[in-house]
Amino acid sequence: MSEKKKIALIPIDNRPVCYELAQDIAAIDENIELFLPPKWLLGDLKKNSRIDGIYSWVESLAEVDYLIVSLDTIAYGGLIPSRRTTESFQEIKARIDKFVDLFKRKNAKILAVSSIMRISNNNINEEEKEYWSKYGKKIFKYSWELSKNGEAKTDVPPDIIEDYILTRKRNFEINCAYIEYAESGIFDTLVLSKDDCAEFGLNIQECRKFEAMIKEKELKNVLLKTGADEIPLSLLSRAVTEGKSIKIAPVFTRPEGIGKISKYEDVTVAESVKGQILLAGAAPAAPDDADIILFVNNFPEIQGELVMGVDVEGFKQDFELPKKPFLIADILNANGADNDFINILTEKDFFKGNFLGYAGWNTTGNTLGSALCCALVKFCAKNYNEDAFKKVQTVRFLDDWAYQANLRKYLRNTVKNPDPSELKKVMRPFERLIARKLGTNYAQIAYEFPWERFFEVFVKIS
Repeated sequence: MSEKKKIALIPIDNRPVCYELAQDIAAIDENIELFLPPKWLLGDLKKNSRIDGIYSWVESLAEVDYLIVSLDTIAYGGLIPSRRTTESFQEIKARIDKFVDLFKRKNAKILAVSSIMRISNNNINEEEKEYWSKYGKKIFKYSWELSKNGEAKTDVPPDIIEDYILTRKRNFEINCAYIEYAESGIFDTLVLSKDDCAEFGLNIQECRKFEAMIKEKELKNVLLKTGADEIPLSLLSRAVTEGKSIKIAPVFTRPEGIGKISKYEDVTVAESVKGQILLAGAAPAAPDDADIILFVNNFPEIQGELVMGVDVEGFKQDFELPKKPFLIADILNANGADNDFINILTEKDFFKGNFLGYAGWNTTGNTLGSALCCALVKFCAKNYNEDAFKKVQTVRFLDDWAYQANLRKYLRNTVKNPDPSELKKVMRPFERLIARKLGTNYAQIAYEFPWERFFEVFVKIS
């Protein structure tokens, strides 16, 4: 038995896709020992992470090989607080400096991610400052026009525009500080993630400035990537693949659509796929030369979004499963599987030795990063755990397909509040089908709505 690879991870928050998914994927290889802070230390929709508690947890860690850090968690208390907090640059920087001093004392490679603050195109303040409920779309429009044309007019009150610009400026300066840390060698890898972005916007302007800094400083360890929630998993992939040469070939169901841009992203599907492969520590390749096939169910024109009522035609043609080890990234829709594709897939004997996993979780980046992480952990496993792999896949199909693509919209229209017992009733047929295809017989599958909203569900398997 080879020596275990020890990895510690500070998640973005306590959502299942940030916490349990990392835990469950790492369990696929019993040669990986993953350390996570106690879940109660992490924030949610309404409360911030307990930063002092996380500091104490890092301080108490035994020696690890890698420390994967969601910087928003230790700087602001989480991704959502990074958009809301009124703390000054000096207050946040002092907190980060304290963590950096701690990181220096740890004999570990530090793989870190920080988000570039998003600009949400809606009037929903659930994850934003209060004024977003009234001015969100107008601020998005102002940002878009200012970025595209160099000037913009708006009837949003000047004090709100000023507050928004100052919040962005503070977060931008914090990210500049991270680049300086990376330059000094604190971070083995630093990812600045483009969270929920579009083709134009103040966030895209900031990205261009970061690109110029990275180029000027000739920094190979600082990467700009489209995505957010999946990036810690991508860094987990990077830790797993270090020292290995793995080639991955993307194969698209609709090759004519690879130049299109997904919702909440600013690069083409082809660029997004390539970026995620590289971030995971692998290399893009042609199918004949590849070790792994990344089978992408993409959209030909516009990406669908089932919950928002953007329905696009599914992929109904029969297809051959790759003979090489393969994974499936289902990105026809933003958040939710392609039912037509799944219908054809589940008619096949897809769950065999060369299958490395499926995902259709939220954005294109979320899907790709999480699917690649699962695939690479299985592919590189030194002590493979089949039951752990089946658990991950059961959760993904029940969440991304059964819930997001079929039951989320139904529940929103039939029950007033998220109710796990109502979800359990309608989940049973999906559970039986997946159990049959994956060869599982779980004692119990239960559900929770961890943030008390319909957006995410926690699939609990025992």
